[in-house]
Amino acid sequence: MNILITGATSGIGHAIAQEFARNGHKLWITGRRADRLQEIKETLTAQYGATVYTSCVDVRNREETAALVDQIQAEWQAPDILINNAGLALGLSTIDKGDIDEWETMIDTNIKGLLYMTRHIAPLMVALKKGHIINIGSTAGKSVYPNGNVYCATKHAVVALSEGMRVDLMNYNIKVTALNPGMVDTEFSLVRYSGDEQKAAQTYLGFEPLHASDVAKTAYYCATLPDHVCINDITMTCTRQANGIFKTTDEAVRLS
Repeated sequence: MNILITGATSGIGHAIAQEFARNGHKLWITGRRADRLQEIKETLTAQYGATVYTSCVDVRNREETAALVDQIQAEWQAPDILINNAGLALGLSTIDKGDIDEWETMIDTNIKGLLYMTRHIAPLMVALKKGHIINIGSTAGKSVYPNGNVYCATKHAVVALSEGMRVDLMNYNIKVTALNPGMVDTEFSLVRYSGDEQKAAQTYLGFEPLHASDVAKTAYYCATLPDHVCINDITMTCTRQANGIFKTTDEAVRLS
């Protein structure tokens, strides 16, 4: 299969690229760091003999997204699977103290970037009457936690958009999956805290969170089911996390 992955330079996106490459699929990976994309391409080619195309694209940029899709159509006609993974969280604050620039970045990336990519790719899938769109959401799209306001809102939007896409595209034999992981040990917290390593390190203290490879394996499972089976929505957490609000630590277990 031909797999298009956004935000593939780190974390879940990178792990998904590894999982599909390991299983012999062709990849088109995108991200904002050209050097990192090239490094990943070289590694996956050397390790698995994978065919990997790269494009340095910011999904927030409509022109860049449109140009990317033109290239993909010329090479592949259409991807078999689009994985809308690009996304981020910035800051933690109550709504009255939020940073509007951070809000704009999250909305532009998590919602509008997903929409731009889907709007260009979906017609290619419709024309072929086949395809699969996997949107990487979050448990933040299922329950709102303190100080998460705008980020949680963007991930609720991912869930709603996935449901809408599923309804709109099912007559064309196109699958849509919302994959909503809980806490995952990636660069996520480092980005959220603007590179503050000490704050980021506190996020996962006292329990083992999900690993990016766990999410990648789940995405691969959803993508490789029989043609007549579609996972519409899946929420996954580590054992010590129940949802976006409740988690427990080693200390809490010791005291119970």
